[in-house]
Amino acid sequence: MSEKRKILPYNPDLKDLARDLRKNMTISEVLLWQELRNKQMLGFDFDRQRPIGEFIVDFYCKDLALAIEIDGNTHFFRYDEDCKRQKELEQLGVKFLRFEDSEVKNNLNNVLRVIADWIGKNR
Repeated sequence: MSEKRKILPYNPDLKDLARDLRKNMTISEVLLWQELRNKQMLGFDFDRQRPIGEFIVDFYCKDLALAIEIDGNTHFFRYDEDCKRQKELEQLGVKFLRFEDSEVKNNLNNVLRVIADWIGKNR
């Protein structure tokens, strides 16, 4: 957190969609958000449904440049699109952690452990 944050560009037209996504989160997003909000994850501040570039990521920590994505059933059919999207965001310096929807629902403690381990190694 000692380094100055890099300000990432975003398409302002995505703000309304991001707001709608925040109002209509999936169960797995709600479960993970309950653990990330209010700096509960090792004191780091996460945003939910954050526009970056031409995309919206599920969760984002500016201080770590870390996006956390939860992949539900629809992602099975969008694998190539997701890979392209992730590569574009990685070019902006964004790092990714991805979890399956079922993993968040059924093994949240392990998901939180993976996130905490990543932060410990990459802060």
